Amino acid sequence: MSAATPASRPAPLTGIRVLDLSRVLAGPWASQLLADLGADVVKVERPGVGDDTRSWGPPYLRDSAGNDTAETAYFISANRNKRSVTIDLALPEGQVLVKRMAMEADVLLENFKFEGLKQYGLDYAALAASNPRLVYCSITGFGQTGPYAARAGYDFLIQGLGGLMSVTGRADTEEGAGPQKVGVALTDIMTGLYATIAVQAALTERERSGLGQQIDLALLDVQIASLANQASNYLASGIVPRRMGNAHPSIVPYQDFPTADGDMILAIGNDSQFAKFCVAASHPEWAQDNRFATNPQRVANRLILIPLLRQATVMRTTQEWNALLESAGVPCGPINQLDDVFADPHVQARGVRIELPHPTAGSAPMVANPIRLSASPVEYRNAPPTLGQHTDEVLAEWLAMDADTIAGLRRQAII
Repeated sequence: MSAATPASRPAPLTGIRVLDLSRVLAGPWASQLLADLGADVVKVERPGVGDDTRSWGPPYLRDSAGNDTAETAYFISANRNKRSVTIDLALPEGQVLVKRMAMEADVLLENFKFEGLKQYGLDYAALAASNPRLVYCSITGFGQTGPYAARAGYDFLIQGLGGLMSVTGRADTEEGAGPQKVGVALTDIMTGLYATIAVQAALTERERSGLGQQIDLALLDVQIASLANQASNYLASGIVPRRMGNAHPSIVPYQDFPTADGDMILAIGNDSQFAKFCVAASHPEWAQDNRFATNPQRVANRLILIPLLRQATVMRTTQEWNALLESAGVPCGPINQLDDVFADPHVQARGVRIELPHPTAGSAPMVANPIRLSASPVEYRNAPPTLGQHTDEVLAEWLAMDADTIAGLRRQAII
């Protein structure tokens, strides 16, 4: 899968202009999604430096000769379909430029610290006075209100503070117990997803009211909301959830199990599936046992049942179990490494890996957007931009600047 997919209708956000003042992951993840959906996203970066993640390597993209380029894999992951403009916000002239761009934008995304843009006259109140239709999305660690508002917030800290690490990791009774962060910056990713939804909701509401609004998104709020059933379990029962490794608090068996050559996952969600597993495992009597016949009984007796299952699962290889249980209608699967993931025939058939032409690497491998719209699909127009790649183009297009004016700004080191 490469480049754009032919569409019968334009991508949903075609014609929407997004001024992206965010960096690192949460904000860029949101703006990449908006760009995939057709929005014209202009990323404003610091001259000579750019987004922090431009220096978060290795690994880097490699050119056709196998040499590292200056483009980090981290930056590439969250900045597809955008145009990069370099403007020095520390200079009054740079602030004026960004203000002028905000007047032409439908959406502004930013993840500066609380009131961090106020010193530049780029806060919501200042910009909305001149562009009342502007949808202004502010992403911070702790939000625009509350005693922690001025604190800096980072994904790892929020995973701890927001409770995720308290339910992630091995149980206290197991070797290697202790809190564990998730293997990706999941709070940032979830915040980016919420931001994308919020922006689209605000744009839809604007069609009725004619007015934009500010969106206040806090990583901490998102993390707590994303605890889902774990948070609900606590609120309903008053019992604080504990780490359970890969086990599920409300479903048994729903975790990893050892096999003859590795490990597999059983995700048995109902009593019928459990009965089918028991037959496949040559232990139909388990499904008739009063301790295990229903899910509440299995949850209550998990310490008895799980060792029995483990003794059975080690008798076959992962592949043998997958084939046997799949034919029996029992949800199961391997625990893949990323090379296994991208080699999987189903993943390949779905076109999850894409390649986009890149000015220095030749080609940039990326993960496709999982949103699949039948009539107005996402677009893959451009690889993530090099630093300042589109400065002249955007200033001419958005602000109608001529070449001499742009050259003058460059001589003054404003851009």
